[in-house]
Amino acid sequence: KRGHGPYQPHEPGYGLEQPAYSPYEDEIPDPQARMLAIKNAKAYLLKTSTKSGLNLYDHFANILTKILDEQPTNTVDIIEDISKDVKCSQFRKKMDTLRDEHFIPPTFQAAEKYKALFVKEGGGEEEEDLEEEMGQPSLPNVMETAFYFEQAGIGLNKDECYYIFLALKNLINVQPIQTCRFWGKILGLEMNYIIAEVQLQEGEEDKEIAEEGEEIVGEGEKEDEAEEEDEQKAKEAEPPKSTYKPPPEIPKEANGTGTNKYVYFVCNEPGNPWVKLPPVTPAQIVCARKIKKFFTGRLDAPVVSFPPFPGNEANYLRAQIARISAGTHVSPTGFYQFANEDEEEDEGADTYEKNPEFEPPPVAEMVESLATWAHHVKGILKQGRCVWINPSQKSEENDEDEEEEEEEGEEQQEERGPPLLTLISEDEGMKDIPAWTAKASTDLIPKYSVAILQSNRWPGAYAFASGRKFENIYFGWGHKYSPENHTPELPPPAQAEFPSGPGITETVDPTVEEETAFKAAQEEALAEAEEWEDEEGEDD
Repeated sequence: KRGHGPYQPHEPGYGLEQPAYSPYEDEIPDPQARMLAIKNAKAYLLKTSTKSGLNLYDHFANILTKILDEQPTNTVDIIEDISKDVKCSQFRKKMDTLRDEHFIPPTFQAAEKYKALFVKEGGGEEEEDLEEEMGQPSLPNVMETAFYFEQAGIGLNKDECYYIFLALKNLINVQPIQTCRFWGKILGLEMNYIIAEVQLQEGEEDKEIAEEGEEIVGEGEKEDEAEEEDEQKAKEAEPPKSTYKPPPEIPKEANGTGTNKYVYFVCNEPGNPWVKLPPVTPAQIVCARKIKKFFTGRLDAPVVSFPPFPGNEANYLRAQIARISAGTHVSPTGFYQFANEDEEEDEGADTYEKNPEFEPPPVAEMVESLATWAHHVKGILKQGRCVWINPSQKSEENDEDEEEEEEEGEEQQEERGPPLLTLISEDEGMKDIPAWTAKASTDLIPKYSVAILQSNRWPGAYAFASGRKFENIYFGWGHKYSPENHTPELPPPAQAEFPSGPGITETVDPTVEEETAFKAAQEEALAEAEEWEDEEGEDD
C-alpha cells in the first residue's frame, strides 16, 4: 500500500516521509537515503522549461523573496498574481552598470543652444560697444515691433522674440548686410522656419551676379560638349529626330529687382546657423500657385506634387515668401513716394523713397477706410515675374531662321499688373469675404490704440500702424486661403491615336493562286523583255 508521502518509490522525492520517522526523535533514520531524496527533488525542480527557459526552483525562490520583502496581506489569495509579476520581471531591461542612464532635460538642451546667442565675440562688455551695436541702422528693433503687435494679441512670446533679436544681430555681424528685417515665421510639420529679409551691400550683389554668371557659363560649356558628343553619335547612326520644340524658358528677374529684390535667410530655431535661400524663378512661382504642400522644416526635402515642382523645399519656401510679400506688404498711404514724376506714369517703376512731408492719419481713419493703406511691393504677374517679358524674342542673328516663332511671340499680349503704391481698397475679395480686415487694438483707450490690418487672402499676415511707425509680419503655414477645397491640377489628356490610312494599313496576305499568277506574269514580262532586246540586236 502507498504511504502518506506524495512520492512513489520510483519518483525522485521518495523517502522524505518515512513511516518510522517522527520529528520529535533525536536521530534521523537512514540519512543517506534522505539526502539522496533531497538531491533528486532539487534536480527535478531545476529542470529548465523548453518554452520559457526558466526553472521551477528559481521561480519559487524569487516568489518567496518577493513575498518576504513586500509582506503583502492575504498572500494566499494573490499568489498567482505574484507569480505572474515575477515571470514578467525576468524579461525587463537590466542595467549593466551601477550608474543610471543620464537624462538631459529639454530645458537644459534649450539653454545650451541659446547660450551662444549671449556670448559676445570680443568677450568685453563695455558700454561703448553696446551703444555701437544698438546704433546699427541695419539691426531691426524686434522687441519694439513685438510690443506693438502684442497690443492685438499677435506675435511670439517675449523670450523667443529676444532670441530672434540676438540671432539677427549675429547674422548682421557675419554677412555684409545693408538693411535687415524680421519677416516672420512659417510653421512646418517637423520644424519651423524663422525668416530674415535683408538687402546686401552694393558690391555684394554684383559678386553674386558674377558667380551666377560663371555657373551659367560652366553649364553652357558642358551643354556644348554634350552637343558635340551627340553630333558625333548622330553621324554614326542617325535616329529619327523629333520636331517638338519646348516653350521658351522665362528668365528670372535680376538680383535686387522684382521678386528677387530682397535676399532671405532662414533658420529653424534661434541659435542655429542661418541658411541663405536661392533666388526664385518664374517657373517656381507658377508651379507654387498650382500646388498646396505643408513644409517639413528641412530645406533639402523633396517636394512631391503634380505638376512636378522644379526644386526642393528651399525653392518652394522662397516662392511662397515672394507670393506672400507681394500680396500682403502694405504701408500707410503717402508714407512712400516716387523719386521722380516720370516714375509715377511708368507702371514698371520699382523704386520709391520715404516722403518727408508725410502726416500720419488718425487711427480711427485707418481702421474705417482701407484707402489709407497702400501696397509698397509690386504684384506678381501670371508669368511669374513682376515685369513682363516676351520669351519669344530672339537675337537679330536668328531673326531669319525663326520668323514663325516671332509671329507667335507677337500674338502674345503683354501682361500689366497694378502699379506700385496701389491702394488696398482696390483689392478683390473672395466671394463674400473682403481681402482685408482693419481693427483697432483696443476700444477702451482709443487715444493710445494701434491700427491693426489683417489679410484674409493670406491668413497669418498682419500689419500695424501707429503714427509714423508701421511694420508687416507673417505667422502661419504659408498657404493662401481658398473658399473652396484645393483641387489638384488634372494630368493632360491621353494622346490621340495616329490616324489610320492606306499608308499604314496592313495588306491582306495573297493566296497561293494569286502568288502563282503573279510569278507567271513576272516570267512572261521577262521573256518579252528578252525577246525585244534580241530583236533590237538583230536590227543593229
